[in-house]
Amino acid sequence: MPPSSALGKRDGGDGFLAALSRSQVAAHGREAATMAKKLLRSTGKAAWIAGTTFLVLVVPLIIEMDREQQLNDLELQQQTLLGGPPPPIK
Repeated sequence: MPPSSALGKRDGGDGFLAALSRSQVAAHGREAATMAKKLLRSTGKAAWIAGTTFLVLVVPLIIEMDREQQLNDLELQQQTLLGGPPPPIK
């Protein structure tokens, strides 16, 4: 088994892990983690805006279209029951 100095000192000495944490690879890793956090935050904001816009604009439109279709179906059913000529199929 290698001596403890080869594995790195836990008291903050110049061990392998301390040298690795000061390396360029570690600096790039921290920078990438920061950028990923910013990207995730902005993506969450964009998703919230898109979801809110959908709820405010699209859902009422879908509900109104459904109501209109139900009204058309009801008028067609009443017209058929009263013996009127069937409306042309669109």
